[in-house]
Amino acid sequence: MKLLFLSTSVGPLGSGLGGGVELTLLNIAQALVTLGHQITVVAPQGSKLPLPVEMVEISGALQVPAQTQTRDQPIEMPPNPVLGRMWDYARQVQARYDILVNFAYDWLPFYLTPFLQTPMAHLVSMGSLNDVMDQIVGAVVDQFPGSIGVYTRTQAETFPFANQCVALGSGLDLSLYEFCPEPEASLCWLGRISPEKGLEDAVAAVNKTRTPLKIMGQLQDVTYWETIQASYPNAPIQYLGFKTTQEMQEILRKCRALLVTSRWVEAFGNVLIESLACGVPVIAYARGGPTEIIQDGQTGWLVRPDSVPGLIAGIQKLDQISRQACRDQVEQDYALPVYGARVEQWLKNLLL
Repeated sequence: MKLLFLSTSVGPLGSGLGGGVELTLLNIAQALVTLGHQITVVAPQGSKLPLPVEMVEISGALQVPAQTQTRDQPIEMPPNPVLGRMWDYARQVQARYDILVNFAYDWLPFYLTPFLQTPMAHLVSMGSLNDVMDQIVGAVVDQFPGSIGVYTRTQAETFPFANQCVALGSGLDLSLYEFCPEPEASLCWLGRISPEKGLEDAVAAVNKTRTPLKIMGQLQDVTYWETIQASYPNAPIQYLGFKTTQEMQEILRKCRALLVTSRWVEAFGNVLIESLACGVPVIAYARGGPTEIIQDGQTGWLVRPDSVPGLIAGIQKLDQISRQACRDQVEQDYALPVYGARVEQWLKNLLL
């Protein structure tokens, strides 16, 4: 197949602004190229993708991330929007491709779906966040059955059209993640530093246990981060910035566990399987995608959402978790060839 991938419009690939969508696009592209498909990626200017695929960079103003807005937020686009320019490009070149694959949680590509001649596949990267988005995605899935892919059933169930979504899971190139059988004392927290990620709970937990916490990810909300620092001035935390996959896993694999403290329904959580790939157990709130990933008591602990005492209890029970079991789960469930085969079948079904 000839496929045109249209990336998220909230930031360039490689910047971290797109969160897990960036890694998902990379892994799907790698898997499908290995299977012999031809891929071109359209993304905001400044994007980087460590794959031998054609990249079309589009300039323009970035979209505001949907998870920072309210349910009744009107759909808005800035002047000279990169989103509009990306899809204008797609309109012009669509005849060259078998399928257009949309990775953006944006209203415009869903609205355009019936007006374009080339079939479209949409990978929805979030649960239900906005009433208008729910309406437009529902209209697309009604008119084009099978075109809406999601990560997990838990994510799908946040939508009124859950049964019409195709759950694809996720996957990793496991060769990029080195297993570490003997960790150091530190814990880790990975993700965009933004209120919906709940970093303050992880900091509160290590402030009690006095366990060092290494923090990595895109600093999206500076005021939020400064508030955490002011609230816990003596917490044993270290912010290391946004890292490449290679840099990140070199730090992560030496940690005792990854803390996942999201305050919203995560669609999946690629950082969880990255952690497990290194042999690092995960302590996560029992909400959203992590509930379908973590095997409670075997590859980590699922604790009551928004419970700092629950995080502390999980930290105190880490010695019960086998790091080899963490790696084994990823090799069985999230290896890239298995993931690629699922995505390939989803796309082929759209051409039937």
